[in-house]
Amino acid sequence: MKCVFVTVGTTSFDDLIACVSAPDSLQIIQSLGYNRLVLQIGRGKVVPEPFSTESFILDVYRYKDSLKEDLQKADLVISHAGAGSCLETLEERKPLIVVINEKLMNNHQLELAKQLHKDGHLFYCTCSMLPGLLQSMDFSTLKCFPPGQPEKFSAFLDKVVGLQK
Repeated sequence: MKCVFVTVGTTSFDDLIACVSAPDSLQIIQSLGYNRLVLQIGRGKVVPEPFSTESFILDVYRYKDSLKEDLQKADLVISHAGAGSCLETLEERKPLIVVINEKLMNNHQLELAKQLHKDGHLFYCTCSMLPGLLQSMDFSTLKCFPPGQPEKFSAFLDKVVGLQK
């Protein structure tokens, strides 16, 4: 069973959940050979109805103590640009699409996503660009993130968001 896992972390990102669970997106996901979509919706107000058919399953939940199991089972992760979610996914060596929340002010997430994309570790887009990216992405172009070096990620994050002196 090929699985797409979507996470918004502890926040709310209703636009992402609405986009990825829309009929057009579900059709694209299925056409790419995925037959399961798991949505971690955080404190969002958009709560898609879970369903199961012979060929597709949609699961929805708000929170778990750990996303590790979902990340391990995923064949593709679609995430908000939270540093923790990005690092956990990259450490699991899973293909990652980061979706930028354009409603956030002073959006450091965009800088993080741009840099990790520039370094070849992930794809990024906005909600409106997600369906097109899903259809055009090529996982073979992605580079693995060096495992076991969270201090490098932390230093990198500090640099990206301008905290480094």
